[in-house]
Amino acid sequence: MDDSAAAGSGNFNPYGGKTVEECEDMIRKSLRTPTVKFLKENLEKAGCVIGENFIKAIKCDKAISGGYVRGKGIIVCSNHMNLQDEVNQVVIHELIHAYDDCRAANLDWTNCAHHACSEIRAGHLSGDCHYKRELLRGFMKLRGHEQECVRRRVMLSMAANPYCSQTASKEAMDAVWDVCYNDTKPFDRAP
Repeated sequence: MDDSAAAGSGNFNPYGGKTVEECEDMIRKSLRTPTVKFLKENLEKAGCVIGENFIKAIKCDKAISGGYVRGKGIIVCSNHMNLQDEVNQVVIHELIHAYDDCRAANLDWTNCAHHACSEIRAGHLSGDCHYKRELLRGFMKLRGHEQECVRRRVMLSMAANPYCSQTASKEAMDAVWDVCYNDTKPFDRAP
């Protein structure tokens, strides 16, 4: 994720998506959803307080929907958002990364296995791979779609990690899959 992306102002957005201001309104709405409230409460229970500006909208140069950076918080890429549901998904996915970062004292984002584990959890627990979302993306598989989707999306996220080659990412994902896929904390079970 590129922290240097500048947030523009104004209402015109020539690239599609939403303006930063529109996206900030959508983030405020997502903060009132039950899953986001639950994750924020559990972050605080784990000892990580989320400040006022922990989640912010920016205009992104890269083709990503958002990201989490330790010590800085979560960004949502306004120019890649069109629907409230998309903003909610990004916020939930990135809050799971923040939760993992908070609860694991030694989480190292340059370690391929650590990164893969958090991506597996975020993909599985956020609803990123819900059947309806997969249909909208053009993936029509009836059986096993969720795990296949999580694997695909883990590899996409891992591709942005300069410390992990595609081979190292796949090996790390396979090595930690069972433990991380079945770790549903802070949820009792996968939502």
